[in-house]
Amino acid sequence: MNRALLITVCMFFGLAGLLGTSAHAWAQSSAPKYEVDPSWPKPLPEKWVTGQVSGVCVDAQDNVFIVNRNNMTDKEAEVAQQAPPFIEIDPGGRVVNSFGDWKTVPNTTHGCTIDSENNFWTAGNGDGIIQKYSHDGKLMLQIGKRGVVDTSDGTLKGRALNSSHTQFYMPSDIAVDPANGDVYVSDGYGNSRIAVFDKDGKFLRQWGHQGTKAEAEAGVGGAFMQVVHCVALSNDGLIYVCDRQGDRIQVFDKSGNFKNNIWIKRGSAYPDNWGTTWWIGFSSDRQQKYMYVADGGDEQVKILDRASGEVLASFGRPGHQAGEFDHGHTLAVDSQGNVFVAETDWGRRVQKFKPVK
Repeated sequence: MNRALLITVCMFFGLAGLLGTSAHAWAQSSAPKYEVDPSWPKPLPEKWVTGQVSGVCVDAQDNVFIVNRNNMTDKEAEVAQQAPPFIEIDPGGRVVNSFGDWKTVPNTTHGCTIDSENNFWTAGNGDGIIQKYSHDGKLMLQIGKRGVVDTSDGTLKGRALNSSHTQFYMPSDIAVDPANGDVYVSDGYGNSRIAVFDKDGKFLRQWGHQGTKAEAEAGVGGAFMQVVHCVALSNDGLIYVCDRQGDRIQVFDKSGNFKNNIWIKRGSAYPDNWGTTWWIGFSSDRQQKYMYVADGGDEQVKILDRASGEVLASFGRPGHQAGEFDHGHTLAVDSQGNVFVAETDWGRRVQKFKPVK
């Protein structure tokens, strides 16, 4: 290669590298940036103390609902009061409503979603049911019998059947189709499926199975590693499913036909002990340009370009201070772009992160 040609080639690849770096930097700079709002929420009333906060969701008025578990510490019980199962907080951070009976709600409550009619849904990853409540807390629908699960003997110790039309086995999350009211359930901690019901609770279809290590490494659609942790429905009719220990989000159409994977890898061994894809939220624009993923493995929220699946930015780190996460578990996004993150095992709180202008 002569000297002139060599210089031309080097200049070309140098320019290409520069453009690539600049494009990546531009993508990073175009992603929204966040800071914690330490003033939200306000102190809870009546000496309430939450246990693990296993779910957070937002209604049409940007009120925030949290799902609280009945496991305050013995020391807390001496001087405080167990907070109710479900608590509604207004945009200013004040409690405006609470509901739920510990004898009725699912055992080990898990996650929540608000449907297009402003009803509240929740699941129980220590149970075999999901529930639907009106906005003011009236139980409207329950699928499954409390304390019974889809196993060989109906108990949590039985073998997963992954097949019942009336029961779940430790379900984790719910998405409701605004077009027809169909209910998509990630079922979940014991089973390995997405189960679909109509608005009245009649079984329609299902897909998914417990995956193998080889299937996980190959990215096989519908093969889930251990926990199917979340399900979300986008405005364009796609079903996003958190394959938590598979370090990926699997995307399907409403019939369960696999479309693609969105990977958030942090290693090469499957199942990943903690996993990266714990929960999903979408930005409030019609196109839902951004997808927010609670990465409980790395204790971060990752911001992705939804169309490409590229990770654009992230916020958070492990820790106990404001803006840090200790078992960051679920998240929700309101109409103003605020992101709310609920922490379970040790964090036991909900935090608000607001966009930086």
